Amino acid sequence: MTFRLRAAQIADLEQLYEMAKLTGGGFTNLPADRTALTRKLERAEEAFARTYDDLGDDQFTLVLENTETGQVRGTCQMFSQVGQQWPFYSYRMTTLTQHSQELDRTVRAELLSLVTDLEGCSEVGGLFLHPAERAGGFGLLLARSRYLFIAMHRARFADRVIAELRGVIDDRGGSPFWDGVAGRFFGMTFQEADYFNAINGNQFIADLMPKHPVYIAMLDEEAKKVIGVPHPSGRAAMRMLENEGFAAEGYVDIFDGGPTMTARTSQVRSVRKAQPGKVSDTDLDIGERALIATGTLASFRSVYGMREIAENGSIAIDAMAAQTLEVGEGDEVWSVTR
Repeated sequence: MTFRLRAAQIADLEQLYEMAKLTGGGFTNLPADRTALTRKLERAEEAFARTYDDLGDDQFTLVLENTETGQVRGTCQMFSQVGQQWPFYSYRMTTLTQHSQELDRTVRAELLSLVTDLEGCSEVGGLFLHPAERAGGFGLLLARSRYLFIAMHRARFADRVIAELRGVIDDRGGSPFWDGVAGRFFGMTFQEADYFNAINGNQFIADLMPKHPVYIAMLDEEAKKVIGVPHPSGRAAMRMLENEGFAAEGYVDIFDGGPTMTARTSQVRSVRKAQPGKVSDTDLDIGERALIATGTLASFRSVYGMREIAENGSIAIDAMAAQTLEVGEGDEVWSVTR
């Protein structure tokens, strides 16, 4: 079987909807709602079609396609700037130190403060891989192809990039963090709030969320122990982000308490090391394993393959990669070592 990543299309709606039903909740960027998914696909179509090569308010959606069957088996997204349609809220963990001379005691209190510090950043997110394909390394293809896309369309993305990881969800589909913090003010379950956010945006957070810092010591133990902790299924994704140069800097999601990772876009490993080159040969037998991509915007596609870069910058690739990418000698591709 051969897989490639390509730009999503409106025709992918039903397959994305079927995948969305497998997420188990907490995936705001992949709601199990046809209307919301249609809006996302339409917005992505507009972003791919935008001709001005500058920073806008775009959402790009890619899908992992089995080229033999046409099945969509995964998806991921990139946002050029968050917080443009409505505020982008996060909790930031901070420490307040106070000292009493009379008691000769210093107390350090950990706080969660509601902030919009990350507005204007680009975001990589919405990554979901069909459970049947999780043994083939396709999660890495999905994740790192986003950075190749950014490198190939650098002017359309901000100087800082973030990635939100899903937080801990219990066996009931609820969030201990939500129950311990925001749920007390909203009168909504986590599932209700998460679904509403996915469909309508998070302006309701601005309307109803208390603006005062939350003292972590006042939370119940179940909420405390999941702050900044990724869902068990997201631990590998967190390691991949760290390998790319992302770091946790004290920002957590306001819904489930999952960590928000940040990086300078130009310092993300797969952006920094991505190399363009003209194809010199499409019959490479032995070479360096790599991610290889081609195309612009709606014609973008990427695959796993082999490469060999010559001193003049030209690149030889294997026949399967060339066939799947639909490129030949003289065409431009971008690549980064696997």
